[in-house]
Amino acid sequence: MLQPQTIAPQGPSFSPLIVGYWRLLEWGMTPQQLVVFIEHHLSLGISTVDHADIYGDYGCEAAFGDALRLAPALREKLQIVTKCGIATRAKPEHQIGHYITEASHILHSAENSLRHFSTDYLDLLLIHRPDPLMDADEIAEAFMALHQSGKVRHFGVSNFTPTQFTLLQSRLPFSLVTNQLEISPLEQSSILDGTLDQCQQVRMRPMAWSCLGGGRLFNDPHYQPLRDELEQVKQEIGASSIEQVVYAWIMKLPSRPLPIIGSGKTTRVTEAVGACQLTLNRQQWFRIRKEALGYDVP
Repeated sequence: MLQPQTIAPQGPSFSPLIVGYWRLLEWGMTPQQLVVFIEHHLSLGISTVDHADIYGDYGCEAAFGDALRLAPALREKLQIVTKCGIATRAKPEHQIGHYITEASHILHSAENSLRHFSTDYLDLLLIHRPDPLMDADEIAEAFMALHQSGKVRHFGVSNFTPTQFTLLQSRLPFSLVTNQLEISPLEQSSILDGTLDQCQQVRMRPMAWSCLGGGRLFNDPHYQPLRDELEQVKQEIGASSIEQVVYAWIMKLPSRPLPIIGSGKTTRVTEAVGACQLTLNRQQWFRIRKEALGYDVP
């Protein structure tokens, strides 16, 4: 069973793997079936769940809350992460998709999330995407109000560059605790552009989304050489699937990312846990890097 790990100097403690609920409505679960699914990943030690206000065209948070209302005791066993800052055309008042990080929107979105989850606090609230019109003072104003009220315990960002992160951090009296980033063999930009270096610098563990490339790792013919290499490494380290190898590849990064599992299948969630026991040597890690990028190191 996985054990919680502190992800930043000021907390919180999260499970080393996270279940992402972006596609919850596509899983076709009843609230009772979702309760069973949550109980299953809790039994494995995966207690952290990732959401966003816009997931499922603004419907996933409420669907998750329906399950929590059936089994209220689950709330205290979970760490709920959610995000805000994107406005999509799923709402008729949005004529165009855009980013929105005004203080009033952040406060309103957090209140909506609390209501959807039937809880009086969120464990972590993230700004979902960098906003070209982002006013760091305004975001800080909303974050501090939510913190002082006890409605949100910790704050972070998602998809921020190091300078955007530093800007927002400069306006806050407490530390941001994560930057949720796309990290996978198919998306390696944050590994060398300074983003993961900053995570190491401030001793903050990132959350890794789209670890399997949104399914492209399995479906795109372009990545057949990568699949072949992952299969070879799987045999060498005794993994049960190439998914496990990918998660282990991500977790070997010195910033110690927390992979987000995007599946609603108990078998795949269970299998992912095995990745925490796997270790790739340096050459195996770079072989995967090479096949993903299509070239060797300079």
